[in-house]
This record gives sequence, C-alpha cells and structure tokens, in this order.
Amino acid sequence: MLADANDKAALGPFTVDFAVRQLSRDGVDLPLRPRAFSVLQLLLRNRGCVVTFEQMIRGAWEGISVSRHSVTVTVREVRTALGECGSWITCRRKFGYRLDIPASEELLREGWHFRNQFTPGGFENALRSFQEAAQRDPADYRAFEAIAATYVMIQIFMMQAPRQTHRGFLEAWNRAVALRGLTPELKADRAFFEVCLLERKLVEAEADLLEVQRDRPAWPDGFVRLAMVYAALGRLDDALRQAMAADVLAVPAGFIETVIRLYRREFDAAVACSRRNLLLHPSARLRVYYAQSLEFAGDMSEAFAQYRLANATVPNNPWIRATEARFLARNGKQEEASAILQDLMQFRTQGYVDAYHLAALLAALGRRQEALSELERAYEDGSFMLLWMSVDPKMGSLTDEPAFRRLRDKVLRRINPPI
Repeated sequence: MLADANDKAALGPFTVDFAVRQLSRDGVDLPLRPRAFSVLQLLLRNRGCVVTFEQMIRGAWEGISVSRHSVTVTVREVRTALGECGSWITCRRKFGYRLDIPASEELLREGWHFRNQFTPGGFENALRSFQEAAQRDPADYRAFEAIAATYVMIQIFMMQAPRQTHRGFLEAWNRAVALRGLTPELKADRAFFEVCLLERKLVEAEADLLEVQRDRPAWPDGFVRLAMVYAALGRLDDALRQAMAADVLAVPAGFIETVIRLYRREFDAAVACSRRNLLLHPSARLRVYYAQSLEFAGDMSEAFAQYRLANATVPNNPWIRATEARFLARNGKQEEASAILQDLMQFRTQGYVDAYHLAALLAALGRRQEALSELERAYEDGSFMLLWMSVDPKMGSLTDEPAFRRLRDKVLRRINPPI
C-alpha cells in the first residue's frame, strides 16, 4: 500500500515526499513544478489503474478548465523527471494515463533489504533477488548495477575466490554500463574491485575514486573505499581523515575507522571506536574488529568473548573462524586452534578459504614456513588482504622473515610500479 499523505513513498530509485511535495533520487531533490508533482501523486496513488483526463483535471488542476494538451505536456514533464523509469507511465489514447511499476521493482527493494544486512547470508539472498529482477526486466540497468555491487561485497567478505567473483561482477557491470552508461556508482565499483583489489593499481584507483567523490560528496562508500586505498599505500593519515569523514550511520562506515586505527597501532582508540559503532551496527564483521582491538590493547578476556560472539552470530564463516583460531593459538589454546585449522583445511576442498587468514593462523601456531607458503598461495589466488600486509598487526610475527619481505616487495612493486 502507498504511504499516507504525510509520509514518503518509494518509486523505483526515487523517493516521493508527500508532506513537502518533493521528488528526490539518491538524496538529491529533483525540480518538478507543483502541477507536475500533483500529476505524479495522482498516478502513484492510482498505480495499476488508468487515470482519465477528466480525473487528472479534477485532481491535479482542482477542476480548473484546461485542455488535454496541457495534461499531456505535464505528464511529459513527469516522465522526464523519472528518467529511465518514465516509461512506467503509459498513455491510453483519448482516455488517460496509467502508472505500472514492474514486478521486478519489489525484487529490487527486497534485494537491497538483504544486502544492507551486511552478512554472508544477506548477500546470497540479495544476489538471488537481483538476478531474478534482471531476468524479469533485462532492460533495467539497476538490477545489473545491484548485482555488480553485491559481488563487490561478496569479495570484501571473502565468500568466493577472487577470480570467481570477478567473472560475475564483470558480466553484470558490463551489462549495466551498456544500459545506463558509466554512472559514478559503477565507476566506483570498478575502481575499487577491479583496479584496486584485483589489479592492485592503487594510484589509478585513487584518481577514479576521487573523481567519484566529487560527483557524490556525501556517499559513505566513497570515503570507505578511499580510506582502504590510502591504507594500502601507507598513507595512514589520509586514510584516517577519509574514515572519520564518513557518515557513521551508514553501515560501511561502521568498521572503517576501527580498521584504520588498528593499522595505525592506536589500539585503545580502536576499542573505543568499535564499541561506539557496535551500538549503531551490531554486525559480526565489526565485532571481529572489536575483538582484534581488544586483543592488541591487552584485554584478552573480553577479546575472547567478542570472538566467540562473532563466530556464533555468523557460524562457519571461514575468515572469522580463522581469525578466532589465531587468537586462541596466541593465548595457549593450541589444541582448539589446531582443530579449527583442520576443519578449515577440510572445508577448502569444497569451498573458498582466504589463504591470508590461514597464514596468520599458522604463524600463531608456530608453523612459520607453512604460514609463508599460505601467503604465497594468497598471492597466487589474488587475495586482496595482501594489500595491507605491511600495516596489519596480525602479521607482526612474520615481518622479520626474508620470504615475507620478498613477498611484500613483490606486492609493493605491483602497487607502485617503477617509472
């Protein structure tokens, strides 16, 4: 059902605010004359039904005598404001107009609901919803844009091997660009996922993301992604500025300051930051970073509780289990940590386990050569976590190893190729 007159209603990517009579998209108000807004409101409240010319004149012009041509011109203004969604308004010749919202629209809304849970299960459900929406309406670029954006998150959450994720991302991304052109969001997705995470061309990724930030200055994802790029470049002051500029009410911004504080070895500040943000975003991912902050700040008892809680919230997530097991190994629970390692190695035979986190676990167990071999495997697999190996406190015990330094230098050469 539609919202009451004092509420807002969603219309595809648009928000219709009946109280202030404003149409907006992505937080940006769109110009629409009062008469045109009245027409839009009338169509929206009667969606799926034909609104006759006479009904429009009575409702939008309050009975003032105007020609049908005036109605046609006003409807054209509404269609123009709705952009690619303007085709949802169709004309019944000599009778009136009708607004039909495609069946795929509900799937898109459902998909974004799942995606914004920021859990592995949420991303899987979101992908299914977006893919079904794309099948129902192959001309709607938003479904493909959403698929591409979800693959970015699937990679960040290390749910699939990078090359596998990239295939799905690239197919959806190319389709969205073909339908819509290179929007700022699509440019940002490619800059972060392909250019930064996969190709490790961080200077190019920075330039693209800065351009997107100029177009979308309040977009939280822009700050988060730039912060991660700067951290990989070793520019931790710039990274912290970006992290602190992000809107903390946005889920992606909930963990980024904690991560940067960890990389800066500001462990007490990381604890305070993550504790505050957990009140806003009680996610398992942020709880893992909270646990790490507590661990490196020296509060082992609370760190243990938080690792356990994160693992219980999202059970059997490989990188979370590996991170907890690393903590257990560092704190005298070698047998329990080894049992988790064995489970992860078994899981690897049928699913993806990020080798970088296995390396950290093996190092904590004292199996340094195996840890270094896993780091090499992480390089071959394309694990994006290697971008931060120089600043990640979890790698502290390996940094004096010649093999670690060689791999770090190899990664850095790709990040900053010689001129």
